[in-house]
Amino acid sequence: MTRLAVRSLVVLFLAVASPFLVAGGGGAKLNASSSSSPLYGIEFPPFNAGVADGGCDGKLMVQGMEEVSRSPSLKLHMTHRSAAEAAAAGRTRKESFLDSAGKDVARIHTMLRRVAGAGGGRAATNSTPRRALAERIVATVESGVAVGSGEYLVDLYVGTPPRRFQMIMDTGSDLNWLQCAPCLDCFEQRGPVFDPAASLSYRNVTCGDPRCGLVAPPTAPRACRRPHSDPCPYYYWYGDQSNTTGDLALEAFTVNLTAPGASRRVDDVVFGCGHSNRGLFHGAAGLLGLGRGALSFASQLRPVYGHAFSYCLVDHGSSVGSKIVFGDDDALLGHPRLNYTAFAPSAAAAADTFYYVQLKGVLVGGEKLNISPSTWDVGKDGSGGTIIDSGTTLSYFAEPAYEVIRRAFVERMDKAYPLVADFPVLSPCYNVSGVERVEVPEFSLLFADGAVWDFPAENYFVRLDPDGIMCLAVLGTPRSAMSIIGNFQQQNFHVLYDLQNNRLGFAPRRCAEV
Repeated sequence: MTRLAVRSLVVLFLAVASPFLVAGGGGAKLNASSSSSPLYGIEFPPFNAGVADGGCDGKLMVQGMEEVSRSPSLKLHMTHRSAAEAAAAGRTRKESFLDSAGKDVARIHTMLRRVAGAGGGRAATNSTPRRALAERIVATVESGVAVGSGEYLVDLYVGTPPRRFQMIMDTGSDLNWLQCAPCLDCFEQRGPVFDPAASLSYRNVTCGDPRCGLVAPPTAPRACRRPHSDPCPYYYWYGDQSNTTGDLALEAFTVNLTAPGASRRVDDVVFGCGHSNRGLFHGAAGLLGLGRGALSFASQLRPVYGHAFSYCLVDHGSSVGSKIVFGDDDALLGHPRLNYTAFAPSAAAAADTFYYVQLKGVLVGGEKLNISPSTWDVGKDGSGGTIIDSGTTLSYFAEPAYEVIRRAFVERMDKAYPLVADFPVLSPCYNVSGVERVEVPEFSLLFADGAVWDFPAENYFVRLDPDGIMCLAVLGTPRSAMSIIGNFQQQNFHVLYDLQNNRLGFAPRRCAEV
């Protein structure tokens, strides 16, 4: 009999809900003024020229210069919540993981509604990127499994003087927004909300500004009587009553450079100043959109950092920081195991936010499963297809693909591990008490252009100790719904969004060491 390809799953501890962490020396506080000290969480190469908006044509100009050559990337740091902190919050690993799966459902429901065109909430994406200036960013991201739906959190500094805010990083949406004073209906967040009156650089986008047309208005829109002075109201929804309503605005985003005491300020970043905000964002100050739309943070930074960004997410049990990089990352581009697959087009304009890839098949134990090719296609109505998403925790496959995948694992799993019946949500689950290294069938995704993404066992099986239960971390979506490659499956891969060449890159890395 042919020997199945297997991988080993070592005991891993799942990150769960906890209070927000404040990393860095000693106990730095959120939203403390950064005017007299280096900014925490963002590393820039030395580059002291300021950036300002050149006007309504969208050109970015370096102050005192018309053009500059592209410079190195910007790195932002993210930190994942640890299991110990979740335990301090009084929740078990099992409870937290199942809670994340439940929140995924609300998120997926939102995505399906957007694709179906059932409502507002997306930014238009038909504007072309502005001319690139040059420079690369690397930022530190904190991963929060239970704030929303498995989100990763990033520190940014907003306003003049700059104040620190912790925002959810999301490749599945476009609008950047913060909770703003006066807060008419806001969720609880760590630290004070952003106060436009306390910032010297805050400006409203007016209702006559072309950028106002990139957002959906509230359900009861205000008349634009004074196009050059009246603010631009917006409404952006995420599903399950999660939404933000406020005024579209321009503000300065400041980050620290690697040079001692130096900082970098980018003026006129478009963001939402949310006065009424509800939903699954508790603890965070707002959301940093990294979708394909014109208003996303990634799109707005293209003139400065080029048409690429990447992130490397630590495993869900780590307290070490993850990284998100805006611009080219030389270490990633030179990685011997960097693989690419092309981004696929979406059939529906409402889906222009999402990053689609074209799957061709799934391999379990080295064998390609018998799944109809039409399962992976995008329908004329925008249904179906596969996206990669940082804000969804688990991976989801549309029926009938999910049932075929689930059955394949059941048939190929070592019978020494007893099946656990009636485990909530996840299936199959096994009793692996006392087993340090569990052997499971290999799992890979095959793309239409021939690329193959092979995953380590800990990216598709989750071990829920101390219960001694191990479950497949994959679930199903309804027939004709989209499939989603979630962040649990992406952990310890450096994932590259190369928009210049319209392709997704992925390479295995120990993200804690990036």
